[in-house]
Amino acid sequence: MSQLVEFRWHGRGGQGAKTAALLLADVAFKMGKHVQGFPEYGPERMGAPITAYDRISDKEIRVHSNIYEPDFVVVVDETLLNSVDVTKGLKKDGAILVNTSKSSEEIYTYLKGYQGRVYTIDARKVCKKTLGKYFPNTPMLAAIVKISGIMDEDAFVREMKTSLGHKFEKKPELLEGNMKALRMALEEVH
Repeated sequence: MSQLVEFRWHGRGGQGAKTAALLLADVAFKMGKHVQGFPEYGPERMGAPITAYDRISDKEIRVHSNIYEPDFVVVVDETLLNSVDVTKGLKKDGAILVNTSKSSEEIYTYLKGYQGRVYTIDARKVCKKTLGKYFPNTPMLAAIVKISGIMDEDAFVREMKTSLGHKFEKKPELLEGNMKALRMALEEVH
């Protein structure tokens, strides 16, 4: 990967879209990439729509703005498909990832004519099986790494174990659940 790859995340406050975007940037940085990971702030509150962004490149990143034409879009909450134009500016050769139990074919009807690649993952199912609670950011992060090919999956899992190990140092059961969620999501994305 030598070109700049840009990601836009759509979620709701409290679902972890911002955290997932920052984790993606953190892991890519640890793998020697140049990165930017940042949220778009406004009057956010729990449940309100939020947007976050990532830029990842092998070369220095000189642009400092929001991302208007992303290569990949991640939709953490499928209800946003009814209220936010999630495909706005999405490159035709890019892809969108939606957290849903629906098929890719069913999701196309919500995408305002977007004809590019659509991937889905049922992050709720992954979370229930691995964490016992619904935290969609972990499976969504693994799924976007898989479909984007932005980094080696095994290296991603290793770096995530280190990053999450620090976060959940006093709660090892959460570390193990999140690691299971990452691995399962890599297999479950369609």
